[in-house]
Amino acid sequence: MRVLVTGGAGFIGSNLARQWVSEGHDTVVADDFSSAHWTNLISFTGDVVTLDSVGDLLPLSKLGPFDVIFHEASITDTTVLDQRKMMQNNVEAFRGLLDLAVGWGSRVVWASSCSIYGQGAVPMKESQPPQPLNVYAYSKLAMERLADRYRSRLGHPIVGLRYSNVYGPGEAHKAKFASMIHQLAIQMRAGKQPRIFFQGQQRRDFVYIADVIEANRAAMTSEVSGVFNAGAGNAWSFNEVVAELNRVLKTDLQPDYFENPYSFTQDWTQTDLTAAREKIGYAPLYDLAKGIEAYFASGTLGISP
Repeated sequence: MRVLVTGGAGFIGSNLARQWVSEGHDTVVADDFSSAHWTNLISFTGDVVTLDSVGDLLPLSKLGPFDVIFHEASITDTTVLDQRKMMQNNVEAFRGLLDLAVGWGSRVVWASSCSIYGQGAVPMKESQPPQPLNVYAYSKLAMERLADRYRSRLGHPIVGLRYSNVYGPGEAHKAKFASMIHQLAIQMRAGKQPRIFFQGQQRRDFVYIADVIEANRAAMTSEVSGVFNAGAGNAWSFNEVVAELNRVLKTDLQPDYFENPYSFTQDWTQTDLTAAREKIGYAPLYDLAKGIEAYFASGTLGISP
């Protein structure tokens, strides 16, 4: 296949790009490098296209057609309050890419987010009402609705994946926006107590990057359009994360608890994978212990780029 990965120098995008190259696909990475890192592409042997901005589609229009587009590019910094910037980069860039996909007859798989659920009911089901808590989450909701509008114009099913808390090799460049697993590992490698909110009982659906790759593979061959959860289908507390990190790092560091200063955080996230299993055949293989073990074995857990 000929494959395009937007945001291909970022965390999830670079993992996808390296995977498709390893399987023999002609893979092109497109990125503006505004929030990505070149080190993620050292082992990537495909083509790399540097864009002026996320919405810079002219270079891509000259490189097509592509059989499959994996659209991972977007502003993921949830602290960005500039509504115009967020909507233009996330929604309008997606619109332009979908126009190209229509002309090329490409299959499209793209990154949505479980942030759409906000503080809604758990386990989180695709059918429940959206409750975005910030403009980033709303932009993902707008992208879902835009994808649905384009569905009849595309030659293949279009699938969006609502990622939960993804972690694994390739995220270190994200710094304070990297997973809590990676951030806590950095603290613990330095001999510091891991800092988490009182009393460490907040629960997150942590999904390992290898499972996310398989979710994208399942979406790529889907016979139906839609948006589906791509999580672990379980939830673990921050206390459990610290315990697993102590185990693999061979440390014995107790949490340093502090008050949560934010009102918009999610106290419990957990994906319901019923629809993802039934519609696209996605079934994760990594629980928290197995994922952290694999991350540690990669040599990058808690290591800065």
